[in-house]
Amino acid sequence: MMQPIFKEFHNDQEVVEAIQSLKSKNINEDDIYIITHDEDRTDRIADEAEANTIGLDEETLGTAARNLFRKKGDELRAKLEELGFEEYHAEELEEKLDEGKVIVVVQHAPEGFDIY
Repeated sequence: MMQPIFKEFHNDQEVVEAIQSLKSKNINEDDIYIITHDEDRTDRIADEAEANTIGLDEETLGTAARNLFRKKGDELRAKLEELGFEEYHAEELEEKLDEGKVIVVVQHAPEGFDIY
């Protein structure tokens, strides 16, 4: 499986604009995910941008069950791995989330595509 592409943001409004830009470039809404360390913030941005969060739909039942007992960081790493990131990469991204960043992930991006 191809690694998803991602970009980190500090500002919620930049996230919304980036997602609108992705959609204008024919990226399928179902392939765009927003991840933050704060579920309320994630939901708020996703609602405004009309993008996805990683909920139970994207998690396998095993991961969902294990996540009930995990700390937040472990849970986010597991979710990132489910989106297709290697374990070491998921750990790096989770550290960025710890710093308060928002990460936009695009699955199944066309070859050579980048998030601006």
